[in-house]
Amino acid sequence: MMERRMDTALLVLLMGHLAAALEVPLDLPQPPTITQQSPKDYIIDPRENIVIHCDAKGKPHPSFSWTRNGTHFDIDEDVNVVMRPHSGTLVVDISREKADHYEGVYQCTARNKHGTAVSHNIVIRQSRSPLWSKERIKQIVVQEGVSLVLPCRPPAGLPPPIIFWMDNNFQRLPQSSRVSQSLNGDLYFSNVLREDSRNDYICYARFPHTQTIQQKQPITVKVLNLEAINDTMAAFYNETDLFSEDPVDERKPTFLIPSGSSSSHTVLRGQVLEMECIAEGLPTPEISWIKLSGDLPTQRMSYLYYQKNLRIVNVSASDAGDYRCSAKNMLGSVHHTIHVSVKASPYWIGGAPRNLVLAPGENGVLTCRASGTPKPSITWAMNGIPIANSPKDLSRKVEEDTIIFTDIQMGSSAVYQCNVSNDHGYLMANAFVNVLSEPPRVLTPANKVYQVIKNHRARIDCAFFGSPIPKITWFKDSRSSTLDGDPYIQHDNGTLEIHTAQARNSGKYTCAARNMLGIYENHVYLEVKEPTRILKQPEYKVVQRGRSVVFECKVKHDPTLVPTMTWLKDDGELPDDERLIVDSDSLTITDVTESDGGVYTCIMNTTLDHDSASAELTVVERPDPPTDLELTDQKKRSVQLTWTPGDEHNSPIQKFLIQYDDSLHHRGHWHNLTEVPGTRTTAHLKLSPYVHYTFRVLALNAMGFSRPSFPSRMFKTEAAAPDENPKDVEGFGTEHDNLVISWKPLTGLQSNGPGLRYRVMWRQKAVESDWTTVTVSNNSRFVVSGTPTFVPYELKVQAVNDHGVGPEPAIARGYSGEDLPVAAPENVQVVVLNSTLAEVHWDPVPHKLIRGHLKGYKVYYWKERSLHKHNPYHMEKLILMFSGNHSHGMVPGLHPFSVYSFNVRVYNGKGEGPVSPTQQFDTPEGVPGAPTSLIVTNSNLDTLTLEWSPPHDRKGRITGYTLKYQPVNNSNELGPVEELALLANETSVTLPNLKYSTRYKFYLNAKTVRGAGPAISQEAVTIVDEAVASRQVDIATQGWFIGLMCAIALLILILLIICFIQRNKGGKYPVKEKEDAHTDPEFQPMKEDDCTFGEYSDNEDHKPLKGSRTPSNGTVKRDDSDDSLVDYGEGGDGQFNEDGSFIGQYSGKSGSRDTAEGHESSEAPSPINTMNSLNSFV
Repeated sequence: MMERRMDTALLVLLMGHLAAALEVPLDLPQPPTITQQSPKDYIIDPRENIVIHCDAKGKPHPSFSWTRNGTHFDIDEDVNVVMRPHSGTLVVDISREKADHYEGVYQCTARNKHGTAVSHNIVIRQSRSPLWSKERIKQIVVQEGVSLVLPCRPPAGLPPPIIFWMDNNFQRLPQSSRVSQSLNGDLYFSNVLREDSRNDYICYARFPHTQTIQQKQPITVKVLNLEAINDTMAAFYNETDLFSEDPVDERKPTFLIPSGSSSSHTVLRGQVLEMECIAEGLPTPEISWIKLSGDLPTQRMSYLYYQKNLRIVNVSASDAGDYRCSAKNMLGSVHHTIHVSVKASPYWIGGAPRNLVLAPGENGVLTCRASGTPKPSITWAMNGIPIANSPKDLSRKVEEDTIIFTDIQMGSSAVYQCNVSNDHGYLMANAFVNVLSEPPRVLTPANKVYQVIKNHRARIDCAFFGSPIPKITWFKDSRSSTLDGDPYIQHDNGTLEIHTAQARNSGKYTCAARNMLGIYENHVYLEVKEPTRILKQPEYKVVQRGRSVVFECKVKHDPTLVPTMTWLKDDGELPDDERLIVDSDSLTITDVTESDGGVYTCIMNTTLDHDSASAELTVVERPDPPTDLELTDQKKRSVQLTWTPGDEHNSPIQKFLIQYDDSLHHRGHWHNLTEVPGTRTTAHLKLSPYVHYTFRVLALNAMGFSRPSFPSRMFKTEAAAPDENPKDVEGFGTEHDNLVISWKPLTGLQSNGPGLRYRVMWRQKAVESDWTTVTVSNNSRFVVSGTPTFVPYELKVQAVNDHGVGPEPAIARGYSGEDLPVAAPENVQVVVLNSTLAEVHWDPVPHKLIRGHLKGYKVYYWKERSLHKHNPYHMEKLILMFSGNHSHGMVPGLHPFSVYSFNVRVYNGKGEGPVSPTQQFDTPEGVPGAPTSLIVTNSNLDTLTLEWSPPHDRKGRITGYTLKYQPVNNSNELGPVEELALLANETSVTLPNLKYSTRYKFYLNAKTVRGAGPAISQEAVTIVDEAVASRQVDIATQGWFIGLMCAIALLILILLIICFIQRNKGGKYPVKEKEDAHTDPEFQPMKEDDCTFGEYSDNEDHKPLKGSRTPSNGTVKRDDSDDSLVDYGEGGDGQFNEDGSFIGQYSGKSGSRDTAEGHESSEAPSPINTMNSLNSFV
């Protein structure tokens, strides 16, 4: 037996490629194929006609018949049943007969001369939605804290109803982890609370097929605590204590469902597995799930009813195992294990059997491969008759789930039925064997154009038919080779696939179908288009209400495709509103409202592709004012304020500002009291006594503050003694014999009661004395007269009202009035540090003689005269102030070589004290300033005379002058410096032996014993030599110069003639020989039109004159003469080989070449260069 199975498997493998299902054209003979049929379990609506579908195709077109409950159903005998023309579909008119009369099992048969196909069994059942049975439901009275189950028990319907609980107002009853609905519809309470009491617990059953809802009678639940139950019920039972046990205590969980510690559950593969665990306990237990034999399938599972229900969809064999649910509260936990078994109704492996088209003499296989749990049985039928009872066919062999055809012949066409069944269901499929002999044909329309987007997958169809099965070959354009390699993929159905289409893949494609009976070709075309892309996407916008917003959406697309731009809002059409303006690449919304908020999507569609981008619009506005202000927890000094926030308008509330109005002291003025975060809606307010408070609240978001809320009701606080004393208590004098005591008065809010006044107290600090006290009203200062001058005092100010005094005040300190100091600084000395800086020293004045707060010392100083007779001016007094208790100070900015006077005095808050004795000091000499002027007079051919004035600021005795001078050439380069020392009494000098026609720069400075001062500069030019100038001007008129120019012109003419002759002869120049020797890669040939040379001829201009010498480093050095050969050349940096040949062009250095070319464009050709060029040709 095992050997035979292996042989069958090998045969199936060898002939598997022949089993590919071909779509047989309807113009060719073929057995019937069922194309439409009603579902196996067909639940009908009793209010509508019954339609049982059965359609099939075939050639010739099949005829139809039906069986009902296993026997022939004669349609002609039932006037209520009609079969649709050209179809097997039955239509049952139920107007004259009830629908339940036609319940049963139906099967359709479609046959023609080539075979018979049958449908699966169609079970017709009428949907039912029965009414709830009438019942009287008693009121349920339960003790608070116990568990409770409200049964639903709906009537059995077809299909089963959907259960939900609502109240009399058709509002769903709230469910939670404590209260939830079970799978069977009952309502479970883990523990009941007083608020669970109500009289409208109503269970509803909705029957989806008929869209009807049935209602159970309302259930009344009354939850009482122990005392209330005894008081309510005792009268009915002779005052017997019904609930003598203790009140319900907290308890650990126990399961209400399922019962016990374990249970089992069976589910079919592919269906939904639902498991539930509902527990009671106090506090309410929490439910959790684990799989003991593996991990939970997180991608296919979900929790319902607050984790009491575990739901797994599309169940597979891996979901079998043990699941554990746990209920836990603070007192303990309980567990229940559910063993899940997964069974399976039959299912196909690799799909249902496929139609088989064979040519005479071919082999083929029909396979019916299926599985299930338990393992299903497989039976075969031919044309609706069990295959064992069918006519024998030597070409057919049945091997369990496989039928093998060998050397099949014409006339063996038939429809085979495969039935796979086990305890949980069945599968039935038709597959025909059609024996045909047909040449190939291509079913895809000729010259069809396929369009695809670049970089997308392209598929070009070649639907074909033929028997034997044709072989498909693809060609492109010139048909040079078949398309059977990368990037092309050819599928068994003839389709040619290009995984990533590119522009080069566009063109004409030919598919050729070939079998032993012929060949058929078909041409199609592929066009690869550019993709549609959004270049600029709309961006997220936050806009304030009333403003405008623009979403941009700029797109690029293939120019041959017609684009269509569409805008959506929240995945729906844009509202029909003139405020929404759609342009070619933008959407504008004017006067934005809150309803405009949402997600806007721009979609660019073409016939081939599309691109889309979305952006959200958030409309923001200042928040609405809070409402429902309420005052609670009222105390003497505090109150609790609560409120309801207004709409925040898409901008979170950042904080709430609480303000108050005091109608007793300052009516109509709102003051800020406190702020709370935007997440809070309550505030504990600390209040002051003796205030009539009214509160309001403002909300703040990113847009600003809301309007104020409506004021709260008034809240009055009782009067009390002051809680605080005045601040900023100070003591100072305005006269030398008084003391002014001042303070910051309390506000009305701080007064705490009527009759606010101040108790002012003072005493001398250094003297043991009692406090002097006065009471002041409506004032913030008090003046004490007759005090000693500048004496320290201790001060106190205490608040008092009609209800008492404030706390003990803190002691402040102050001084009575100041007077002018009575002493001058002594032992005043000065130290001269340099010509501009001196340091003054003194002894500080004793504190008692200052008679006030020491502010500092002032140094008065002034310049009496200069020690130089030329600077005798006098300066006014200057003052330097040194704050604090200093004993010395620097005096800067002095004039050198001068006499200064100075004195020192102390000062306090009242003013300055007496002056110290005036003293004098001399400043030493300094560096002089620059000479006042420097001019050039009497300019001759080789002499110049300089005159100057002494410095204005001499800062000492002038000891002499220093004159420096140097020539300056035309490029502003400085020559050697000459230096000349001059006497102090000199004011002019004549410089001999200067160069004619030369510019000179002069520098002159003065000197004292301290050194040289800054210099003054001047420039001058010596007179030009007239003889030299005339020679330079007349050279252009000399005869030798004219003759030289004529010779140069003649040489140029000879050069051009030789060039022309050599070109006509086709000969080679010596230049060409040099080119061959040096192999210049950038050599440019001679231009044909003007007979001039390219870069090569320019390089010849750089050759040195014959007989010239080259330095060892290969460079031509410039000598001291201005009339050098380099000046006449075009660069001066030419280089030579060891044999003397020029390599400036051949060196490969582009920088040298560029420099030479640049010079050439700006200089006239020189006779030297011209002669060098001529020598190279002759």
